[in-house]
Amino acid sequence: MRRELLVVAVAGLLVFAGCSSAIDGSDDPEQERPVDVSGSLEVHHIDVGQADSTLVVTPSNETILIDTGDYRDDGQDVIDYLETHDVDRIDHLITTHGHADHIGGHPAIIEHLEEAGDGVGAIYDSGVPHPTATYERYLDAVERYNVSFYEVAAGDRLPLADDSLEATVLNPPDGDTSGDVDTNGIVLSLAFGDFSYLTTGDLDASGERRLVEAYGDDLAADAYQAGHHGSSTSSNAPFLDRVDPDIAVVSSPLDSGYGHPHDEVLAAFASRGIETYWTGVHGDIVVTTTGTAVSVETERNASTDPATLLERKHAVQSALVSPLAASVYAERGLLPPDSGQASVAGAVAHTVEGAR
Repeated sequence: MRRELLVVAVAGLLVFAGCSSAIDGSDDPEQERPVDVSGSLEVHHIDVGQADSTLVVTPSNETILIDTGDYRDDGQDVIDYLETHDVDRIDHLITTHGHADHIGGHPAIIEHLEEAGDGVGAIYDSGVPHPTATYERYLDAVERYNVSFYEVAAGDRLPLADDSLEATVLNPPDGDTSGDVDTNGIVLSLAFGDFSYLTTGDLDASGERRLVEAYGDDLAADAYQAGHHGSSTSSNAPFLDRVDPDIAVVSSPLDSGYGHPHDEVLAAFASRGIETYWTGVHGDIVVTTTGTAVSVETERNASTDPATLLERKHAVQSALVSPLAASVYAERGLLPPDSGQASVAGAVAHTVEGAR
């Protein structure tokens, strides 16, 4: 259900001033949302290519950084973004899961903030290990700089000093630190006034089913970062029906070798009238809310109609389909992007109506 509060999309990015501990436990992500809301919450989706990194800034400039991009960039894109926006401290660093396109910048960013900035307040991890060189460098940096490190599970809340925002962990299930790193990665729900935001890392269909069973309509969010870079392994219909977002953000390059975002996901967004932002097209994307009104600012001006984005994707990716992406298409009985299967019937652009 969507409430009538205007969302404005603008090209050009905000600049803000940047500025931690036991974890709160809670069983209900909707329980007693903060009512004393003043100022604005900013959610910055940093363009890090085939990777994820999201910066959250509260009205009091408390900061949450969710993932840090790919290991091949070594955190440089994120460091540059933080410096451009005068952020010299991350109060809460979230490791959704241990894949190198999500924690690749952790070692360099921890070092940068500890050596040249005001440090990292605490790190929150799913507790599911992923034994790679990148993961080991991440743990080495945590140990070297003695950063507080917490394993979190469903029901935990980040210990935010700014009580206008609630940040609630919905996944992994309490006590389950085994199994697939995607399925048991951190899912985080943000609540600020009447506005809600959901980010799911690389959560797959089985994890989404588990969330639907556990939370049902409480998954509803005004803005949703599409799981797994817009892969069809995520954003499945029963899950999208519960989340029912007005805004979706996809983090992947326009020339993604994996074919992200997958056609089925853009088609699903189009059929639901979801205003869609894609870092590969729009660049850095900032969602700003007062808790009622919501605005979206982008580095580059472009359509947010999923059908138009699908056509643009096909125009670029038709000559770039990798063997891996081709196999994904084949497994799902789809034709590659150059096959002419580019249209989404009934897809129209719309104005997002606002926070719940």
